[in-house]
Amino acid sequence: MRRDLIRLAVWAGIFLSAGTAPVFANALDSQLQPVASPIPRETVSFDGKEAPGTIIIRTEERRLYFVLPDHQALRYGVGVGRPGFTWAGVTRIGYKREWPDWTPPAQMLKRRPDLPRHMDGGLDNPLGARAMYLAGTLYRIHGSNEPDTIGQAVSSGCIRMTNDDVIDLYERAKVGARVVVTR
Repeated sequence: MRRDLIRLAVWAGIFLSAGTAPVFANALDSQLQPVASPIPRETVSFDGKEAPGTIIIRTEERRLYFVLPDHQALRYGVGVGRPGFTWAGVTRIGYKREWPDWTPPAQMLKRRPDLPRHMDGGLDNPLGARAMYLAGTLYRIHGSNEPDTIGQAVSSGCIRMTNDDVIDLYERAKVGARVVVTR
């Protein structure tokens, strides 16, 4: 049933107008199983100097902060790059996708030739329900079909969130938003 729904949503997205496609993305969203995050999302005090709408990722802390007005932020638990795949820098959200397809980068395929060359978006896709692509990098902030990895250092450099949390952040974060990654 789920696979049929995924196939239907993918084909419908290809053949129908862009105005209709969100209906099918929402159909996939409704198939998500509620998963209690090992690290609950919460509003916290925040005294950084970044403007509201900025995303700050503290990889050592394994937390992502979405800066709100009035010295507040939403704090999310995240999975980060494993040893050898950590990074830091300042970038922005280049673009966003709902139920994104996944094509592993050449560097990843070299390390893991067993990976598929391409996966359509859907419940089994490792990018999860949403992805925000970080401009000028190979990295993304994305959902995960492995929620038990949140709070751990296991990725190849991408920032993983539970699907519920990435959907929440996706709705709040704008294309062009500043993203600051620290170690």
